[in-house]
Amino acid sequence: MKKYSVTQDALKKWSERFNADRSLRIAAMALSKSEINQAACVAAQADLNRYHFSVEIPTLPVADQAHSGRCWLFAAANVLREKIANDLGLKEFELSQSYLAFWDKLERANYFMGSIVDTAELPVSDRTVAFILSTGVHDGGQWAMFANIVRKYGIVPKDAFDETFQSSNTRQMNYYLNRYLKACAVRLRGMVRAGAGEEEIRSAREGMMDRVYAFLCACYGEPPKQFDFVYTDKDGVYHNDPGLTPLTFRDKYIGSFTDDMVSVINAPTGDKAYGKTYTIRYLGNVEEEDTVKHLNLTMAEIREAVIAQLRDGQVVWFGSDVGHWGDREKGYWDDKAFDVSLLTGLELDISKEDALDYQFSAMNHAMVLTGVELKDGRPVRWKIENSWGDEKGKKGYYICSDTWFEQYVYQAAIQRKYLKGAERFDQAPAELDPWDPMGTLAE
Repeated sequence: MKKYSVTQDALKKWSERFNADRSLRIAAMALSKSEINQAACVAAQADLNRYHFSVEIPTLPVADQAHSGRCWLFAAANVLREKIANDLGLKEFELSQSYLAFWDKLERANYFMGSIVDTAELPVSDRTVAFILSTGVHDGGQWAMFANIVRKYGIVPKDAFDETFQSSNTRQMNYYLNRYLKACAVRLRGMVRAGAGEEEIRSAREGMMDRVYAFLCACYGEPPKQFDFVYTDKDGVYHNDPGLTPLTFRDKYIGSFTDDMVSVINAPTGDKAYGKTYTIRYLGNVEEEDTVKHLNLTMAEIREAVIAQLRDGQVVWFGSDVGHWGDREKGYWDDKAFDVSLLTGLELDISKEDALDYQFSAMNHAMVLTGVELKDGRPVRWKIENSWGDEKGKKGYYICSDTWFEQYVYQAAIQRKYLKGAERFDQAPAELDPWDPMGTLAE
């Protein structure tokens, strides 16, 4: 195809059209002093985002992931803490996000090394190898990865393993961990290519992981092997459950709760049929555990399951793309509350399918649904518990409109009993490429 060149005649014509368009010149005045979303805010629509819900679950105060990408762990831990708080009658309670992050980082480092060994015969320019190397180990994750950690290592209250500076400010920690893992990758690939045996490689990996463990202990502290669970309930009664391990605490206070969850996604792309299951190659954390697995459903099915779970008093972990049509100060996401097309003349409509296929949108943040406003049985807006502290939104709680929910929610963790046709999750999954948008991690 012949190349298109920006000519002086074209520039002259565009300039004349811009200066003749009164609305664009008004837009230029507004945008010289304001953010685009502020200037394009549709106040009448934004005012409809009220904190009133026909189905609403009282929940504990929001947590704060600080300067880290641990939203998926915070959201998942908040789902579990609501169960514990309800069972024990607690007004305030948090589970240790640092404990979960420590073991996820350790397992993720081991998973990275396994992926490097598995692909060592491929050139570094191979797309899969390049993806593994560029992804490395970071803070993001998905529900199944949380369940893997809880299944293997259990869980502890926050006061048994509290935050450190590094756990709340992960940028430099991640940088040095990944720098070390890249050096490990060079060595491991070299050993495989030189014909090293399986035992020699295993021994090398164990030595590398020993250093990773020590580094993580320096950053987080060493996770507790035993602790006392001490709490005061809402009636002021003191309790002490001594000598627990992370696994016995999980068994006693959580049970099989996480194992009863099913990960459902909405991926309306041509390569993924509804009612089928999918996994993503080289996506995981615990190498010997089950891989990440999703059941692809329509948004109507996901809504129905989410509402059923909320009606029964159970909050819902979900993943979405929060980079669109939001006001983080006021605490809402609503695609109808901003009219950038009217302001700028740009045609911005894009379907959910095309947004995924053209790498415009994918899940990037996990939160907790705690309520929904229903009108004539249909959802209008949703209440969200976030993990960005309590200074924005309504003490850290947010809202999204149902039209935004339709376009930008991609994943939810649903208890089997609330999902019609849950047996479909038990199918053998089709494997997707590592870079598939359904493998994107929430941070």
